Formats: sequence, C-alpha cells, structure tokens
Amino acid sequence: MLFEPYQLKNITLKNRIVMAPMCQYSVEDESGKVQDWHRIHYPARAVGQVGLIILEATAVTPQGRISPNDLGIWSDEHIEGLKELVGLVKAQGSHIGIQIAHAGRKAELQGPILAPSAMAFSDHYQTPQAMTKEQIQETVQAFADGVRRAKEAGFDVIELHAAHGYLINQFLSPMTNRREDEYGGSQENRFRFLKEVIGEVQKVWDGPLLVRVSANDYHEEGDTPDDYVVYSKWLKELGVDLIDVSSGGVIPKAPSKIYPGYQVPFAEQIRREADIPTGAVGLITEPEMAEEILFSGRADLIFLARELLREPYWPRIAAAKLGIELEAPKQYSRGW
Repeated sequence: MLFEPYQLKNITLKNRIVMAPMCQYSVEDESGKVQDWHRIHYPARAVGQVGLIILEATAVTPQGRISPNDLGIWSDEHIEGLKELVGLVKAQGSHIGIQIAHAGRKAELQGPILAPSAMAFSDHYQTPQAMTKEQIQETVQAFADGVRRAKEAGFDVIELHAAHGYLINQFLSPMTNRREDEYGGSQENRFRFLKEVIGEVQKVWDGPLLVRVSANDYHEEGDTPDDYVVYSKWLKELGVDLIDVSSGGVIPKAPSKIYPGYQVPFAEQIRREADIPTGAVGLITEPEMAEEILFSGRADLIFLARELLREPYWPRIAAAKLGIELEAPKQYSRGW
C-alpha cells in the first residue's frame, strides 16, 4: 500500500510517502526568502521519489517566526522564491505543500511576541503579550494572506500548523490559553481561533487542506487524544481533508517513553472515531512498519521526518524491501 496512489481532494499522490515539515533555519539574512539550501534540500527528496513534500513552518508575520532564520510568507516579495522552489520539486514528479505557521510564545526573536495569554514557554523564553482581539483578527488575516501567496506560488497542498506548542496550539490547549473572552475557557471557545483561520483561508484556497495537531499535551491539565477527536470532528465539518497527527510541544515536557511509532495510536484513534483521514508520524523508519500502519487502517499517509534527512532516497530502499519495482529517474537508472 505504501506505493499505491492516494487521492487527496483534487490531486493524486503517486505514493503515500510524505516528507514532514522540518525547520531548516537556513535564511541567513533574516529576510524570510528562499535560499540555495532550500533549492537543493527539497528537490533532492523529489528525486528520491517522495510523493508529497511539505515545506518547513513558514511564518505569516515577522514576529511569528520560530527563529530569525525561518522562511516567511508575510510579504508578496516571498512569492518569487517559493514559486521557483515549487517548480524545482514538481519537475521531479512530486507534489509539494507548505506548512503555514505562527510561533506565538515560542518565537525566539528580538522585540515583542504574541500569544493567547501572557505566559512564557519557559524561563529561557521571553514573556509574550496577550493578544488583543484586534491582533487576533490581524493574525487570522495574516494566515489567509499567506495562503493566498502560497497559491500564487503554485503549491498543491496547504498545511496549517496547529501543533508543537505554536500559536494555534496555544489557543487550543487549556494550559496556554487562560483567556476569559470568546477565545478562551470552553473547548469550543479555544477552537474559535483555528475555526476563524480556516474560514478566511477557504476564501482564497480550495485545494487540499491539512491541519497538523499535537494530539496529546502529556499533562493531566492539558488536551488529550479524546479532546482531539472532538477537534477533528469539527475540522472535518469545516472541510479539512486530513489530520497530520503529532504530539507534545505545548509545554517543555516530553512523553515518558518515546519509541518507534509511539504517536501512531493517536492517528489511529482520530481516524476511527472522527472518521477523517490521518497521517502518521514519529520515529517511523522501517518500510515494513509503514506498510503495517497503512494495511491495518491506522492511518492513510506516512509522514517521515528525520529519516528523510538521513536518507533522501528512502523510497528506493523501501521499494526494494517490499518487493516493489520503483522506476528510477532516467539519470539514475544505471545505479538504481
């Protein structure tokens, strides 16, 4: 199943292997613009036959960057470089998506940063300003503007970053959202920011829309996989096509045990109980494991992260292990 095509709304992925977004911290001039590293890094995985490549967290505002060296999409000046990158990846037969993001209180930047509530991530981070309603609406619009630019650049897929303790995740979690207005308190209120972002995004985007979530806060006062089943049902009603299921990051606490596939049960539960397609991610390195996840109906797509940093041509290795004949790029046919 790993090498079967997969229909994702109006596009068909050639296989079910996805390169998960991974920050490269490679914009040395702090402009947010595509650099030579990106032009090499992403197309190399397309040559390696990854079905869908999703760009790293790309910030909708300058203060929404995770670091000064992140890619940005807050200006029309970013479109040209992103469009070039899209062309390089598509020329090698892969589809390409982009993760649209805002770091919130986890931004490591000079100057003021924003969050739902004025709570620092840790002693090593600055305390953010609690967002005013005006700033919330400006940020909702910034997400929509970023998606419009991504569409102009030619991306096939949009993924909204609602995981790993960044801004949308901060609104969702009761541990980081202590607001007393319509954006805080109840689960429905905490979901409101993401709901409004999706509403504005859909005014400019009608292609595949993914949302990455952290399905477990790993704290007794935080959100659980059961909470994310509820969120995922709401996301399905809003027209989201697939949930990319990760976990953690909203507080500086790691799960007690990390092992291959430790997040797969979250993807499985959301897929089964919310009746929405999911992507599984987290220490998935072996082709046989990826095949089992798909064959058992635990997820619909396999998101690989660090494994594709180690081995850009992982699909070739996987095909060989699973007995699949994978067509090589003609330039590599003698070697593959």
